[in-house]
Amino acid sequence: MRRALALAERGMFTTAPNPRVGCVIVNEGRVIGEGFTQPAGQDHAEVQAMKDARTRGESLRDATAYVTLEPCSHYGRTPPCAKGLIEAGVKRVIAAMEDPNPLVAGRGLTMLRDAGIEVRCGLLEQEARELNIGFVARMTRGTPWVRMKVAASLDGKTALHNGVSQWLTGPAARADGHAWRARACAILTGIGTVREDDPSLTVREVQTPRQPLRIIVDSRLDIALTAKVLADGNALVVCANGDEARVARLRDHGIDVLDLPNASGKVELPALMRALGERQINELHVEAGFKLNGSLLREHCVDELLAYFAPCIVGDAQGMFNLPALTSLDDKIPLAFSDVRMIEGDLRVMARIKRS
Repeated sequence: MRRALALAERGMFTTAPNPRVGCVIVNEGRVIGEGFTQPAGQDHAEVQAMKDARTRGESLRDATAYVTLEPCSHYGRTPPCAKGLIEAGVKRVIAAMEDPNPLVAGRGLTMLRDAGIEVRCGLLEQEARELNIGFVARMTRGTPWVRMKVAASLDGKTALHNGVSQWLTGPAARADGHAWRARACAILTGIGTVREDDPSLTVREVQTPRQPLRIIVDSRLDIALTAKVLADGNALVVCANGDEARVARLRDHGIDVLDLPNASGKVELPALMRALGERQINELHVEAGFKLNGSLLREHCVDELLAYFAPCIVGDAQGMFNLPALTSLDDKIPLAFSDVRMIEGDLRVMARIKRS
């Protein structure tokens, strides 16, 4: 199963909106086939593994298939994998976890059992769940897994008051951040960051076959058509304006626009998360300024923090989150550290929001 998980990781940047799945087929103590899910519309992991076994001239009859996610039971862009395993004559299927997709949700395992195949589920379940944390989130609650990335000094400052912020962290930390960009379906930022830094928000420090969608929260549609983030048209601008002329200006240049106003004339952030879930965004990577960061936290739209701390102290400067002053520590945002490590000279801390 660990080998199957390693295979699933090969689809880290390519399987969305489908989950990352790996499969290893074993017969008489020998690995006879391996596979992982291909881009949407192409072979799932089980089909790849079965094809691999047949290419090697191996028989699948009475074999055991180790798969990191319950084999699908429905017809989508491809036929159901459970049916393929049954027709191949496998004897046993060991799955890491049930599929959270309501179209499957145990039906694949039931189909296998009904065909007389021995089925076990739950081996390395937590590891499999982490690999597809965004897919699980979208399937169970309808919104993506939101990971907010910040880079700061040790005293939590992200930029000087004059806007200077490059570079607090070193090249290795920046490359690591790009790897997290690459695994996301979309990258979100705000109009303030676009105006001040004019970032491209593309993946450049690691190899990837596709670029995530760029999403810009821009309540008044102030974004310039020359902004780098709009360069290739792979962008979505979210506003609270509805100005038909400004919307048309962007759409004429191939830019998608979504109008989601709240009562205050700002973008309704929880509604945006639901809209992104409907657009099959599994993981959302946030790289924004302290104002939008604070708004996302206040609106309970963040699941995880990815924080890089440089070995320096800046003093009076911009912080990581624009949040109101508390009068009681009972109102603090509780976190659970999930990973702490050095990235060359910088410290990377990952923490998850603790939900009640």
